[in-house]
Amino acid sequence: MRAIDLPEYGGPEVMRLANLPKPEPAPGEVLIEVAAAGVNRPDIVQRKGHYPPPPGASPILGLEVSGRVAAVGDGVERWKVGDKICALTNGGGYAEFVAVPEGQCLPIPGSISMVEAATLPETFFTVWANVFDRARLRSGEIFLVHGGSSGIGTTAIQLAHQLGARVFATAGSAEKCAACEQLGAERAINYRKEDFVQVVQEATSGHGADVILDMVGGSYIERNIQVAANDGRIVNIAYLQGASVEVNMLPVMLKRLSLTGSTLRPRSTRVKANIAHALESQVWPLIEAGKIHPQIAAHFPLEEVVEAHRLLESGKIVGKIVLTL
Repeated sequence: MRAIDLPEYGGPEVMRLANLPKPEPAPGEVLIEVAAAGVNRPDIVQRKGHYPPPPGASPILGLEVSGRVAAVGDGVERWKVGDKICALTNGGGYAEFVAVPEGQCLPIPGSISMVEAATLPETFFTVWANVFDRARLRSGEIFLVHGGSSGIGTTAIQLAHQLGARVFATAGSAEKCAACEQLGAERAINYRKEDFVQVVQEATSGHGADVILDMVGGSYIERNIQVAANDGRIVNIAYLQGASVEVNMLPVMLKRLSLTGSTLRPRSTRVKANIAHALESQVWPLIEAGKIHPQIAAHFPLEEVVEAHRLLESGKIVGKIVLTL
């Protein structure tokens, strides 16, 4: 099968289109003939050698796909050959075929395209697990998401807004801020020109943010603590500015804050299946009703994966990048 090989770690140029062995579905797995694959920040981190796949997972990049079921392993009950699905993979998405545990597969909601469907699993699994499961965001609460124009950010804004939260977001340009507000943010904050702590405090009459989703880290860590409301929950899922900082922990105690974080890929198949079940019952109807829309910045054929990674690393996009096969 055609797939993207990673013969060494490094910049985008190390990736190569190659002929690699086609996987076979193990018991409980489905083999997907891939139509499209989402491109995500963890792919870049793995390409650089800092995010190894979990034991037994494919070393090929790619954490989400859409396509048709090509074969099923022993014990698979729900899916049959020919079904159109999207899936959270454990690796292997940048290829013509990938094997995925059946519980990590979902039907393609409504009438959205295969390209759109490929943008759903990684971001929606991540946002649901961290914002709603871990941080327990509820209707009426105040939610702040950093990196609002990213794939995670655009998903978090739409989902939190549709489920009744007041949403604030940070982004790096007026155009990106406008996009965040069109997706449901009450106020988007240009972090190059404004202090998000001050803006959120003023907009909420001093209450602050009940839940904060942060992918930046670094100097944002202490500022998140400053802007968090009493009993606030702060979730880190990445540290683009670094994870090692000196922080005054006294406000954490005084405001009864919860600081947490997680990574999705190493979690068990059972946990991922539970997240998939929650998404299908609570989120997929919103997509089918047209209340949440996949945000695609660009798509490239598989053989142009180098250009896709360069565009994602540039930070000049709103939403997701997709590889098509």
